[in-house]
Amino acid sequence: MAAARRSPGSSPHHTDLCCRTVLLLRKMRADVSRLLEAYVEKQGLDKNFSLDLVDGVPTASTEQWSEASDAERLGDNLKAYWAFQTLLNEILEEQRSSLTPNDLDFHESIQSVLLQVSALAYQLEELMVMLEHSVPAKELEGIRGARERGLFEKKLRGMKVLQELAHWSVRSVRDLRQLSKPVQTGAIPHVSCCLALKK
Repeated sequence: MAAARRSPGSSPHHTDLCCRTVLLLRKMRADVSRLLEAYVEKQGLDKNFSLDLVDGVPTASTEQWSEASDAERLGDNLKAYWAFQTLLNEILEEQRSSLTPNDLDFHESIQSVLLQVSALAYQLEELMVMLEHSVPAKELEGIRGARERGLFEKKLRGMKVLQELAHWSVRSVRDLRQLSKPVQTGAIPHVSCCLALKK
């Protein structure tokens, strides 16, 4: 609780990192949206197809959002992006091996988003350390194990991953804006950067 009482605006390093992270999230959301459109087309899917039965993908649920602390919100984000690193790696391997083996440009698009997710996870972890929050344990055992899926199941799973990643990019900006709220009454000009990037 002591860390939660710290004023995040007290350090220009915090606000700069916040702004860089929001900028990365906005870029990633745009890239993921384009990638999802291409994915649906290349896999021959309908983007309105129900994906409720696809499991093993972190959902950006905000049912308990208002009750969570800053540390819990950041921790949830970090764990989600760690999971997306693993999931995107699996999707990339599936595309290369069986789904779109000759589409190198498509593979590069997936790789680009994967690198952004990795950078985002690094920045979130750095932010948690900076704010003296406990970094969660990295547990990905439950994410692996999709080797027995059929081709159609793999296609749907990839679509679900990209959809949820887009949702997380929106939630993450909301979480970072919430983190900056305590300093809105202070004379911290850097914070306006994060708040201006809310869309």
